[in-house]
Amino acid sequence: MRLLAFVGGATWCCSGRLVCHLSQAVRPGGEELSRLRLDDLAVGRRSAGRLELLFGLSPCLLALRAARRRVARLLLQAGRAGLQGERAELLRAAEERGIPVVRPRRQKLDALSRHQVHQGVCMEVSPLRLRPWTESGEARPGDDAQQLWLVLEGLQDPRNLGAVLRSAHFLGVDKIIISRRNSCPLTPVVSKASAGAVEVMDVFSTDDLTGFMQAKARQGWLVAGTVGCPGPEIPHSSQIPVISCLEFLWDRPTLLVLGNEGSGLSQEVQASCQLLLTILPRRQLPPGLESLNVSVAAGILLHSICSQRKGVAAEREREQLLQDPPEFSTTFKEPRVAQHPGLSSGLEKERQNGG
Repeated sequence: MRLLAFVGGATWCCSGRLVCHLSQAVRPGGEELSRLRLDDLAVGRRSAGRLELLFGLSPCLLALRAARRRVARLLLQAGRAGLQGERAELLRAAEERGIPVVRPRRQKLDALSRHQVHQGVCMEVSPLRLRPWTESGEARPGDDAQQLWLVLEGLQDPRNLGAVLRSAHFLGVDKIIISRRNSCPLTPVVSKASAGAVEVMDVFSTDDLTGFMQAKARQGWLVAGTVGCPGPEIPHSSQIPVISCLEFLWDRPTLLVLGNEGSGLSQEVQASCQLLLTILPRRQLPPGLESLNVSVAAGILLHSICSQRKGVAAEREREQLLQDPPEFSTTFKEPRVAQHPGLSSGLEKERQNGG
């Protein structure tokens, strides 16, 4: 994905161009954006054996439930008389595991969390680590035709990464693979932005993203990259098919590859893609509005693909039949499909075979 980094977030450029209204010193993907990779709340320096400050009710609760982190102590805001609900569950879980509980005042928690939205709950914990993708287990196309792995190249804003992980977990993505180079680590900011989803899901990494993609392609997976609206600025656009995400048919295991906020997919990674997906705007947009945030774009793309899952489609068909008797049902119209050999529908394949 192509993004334009601003102080409060980042935008994904639908036109394929980077339209910048900032000074030349602040460039998308430059020093300002790369510094976001270090945006964590470490108690000490982020290194093996050191602690960091996890904040927010959902991240802390899910981290305790998952028990994947070492927890040094739980900090619950003082003055909340009669803890109830999830806060009471946090306290019980900490006491059962012998975790020290401290009751600082709000001002102390504000200072510790650098005035993030902590909801009166923080924990000193060990960092989460990315796992090598070799530990993800081999999945071949014959195992499940509708597998979807999300591949992220160089996302640097922890809030973007957290929001993408939250959408991926919600929509049923099977695995997450992140390029180790130029990607932000799994910081507490990532956890908060993911509403704690990163605490319960496995996130894998690789030092050789193109090698990983090419290996999956040899196994029969479709490697689908993502770009802005087709234009002369998109490299290799004439060599790799570009289609709207609404025209994509999910009929085999797929890697969906999203790129860096500033520069999108690198040319090397894009060259390893068999197909490029894009999100088309529904109106003519003025300069500066022809873009989407990378996490928003990820949500749209993932929903467009995951809504094709067989179970969801079957349930919708059943509901439609209950609402519309067969004799009154509308005439079926075959969806328009991009002319790409890996994307033909069953009816298209029959026509190709002379059926």
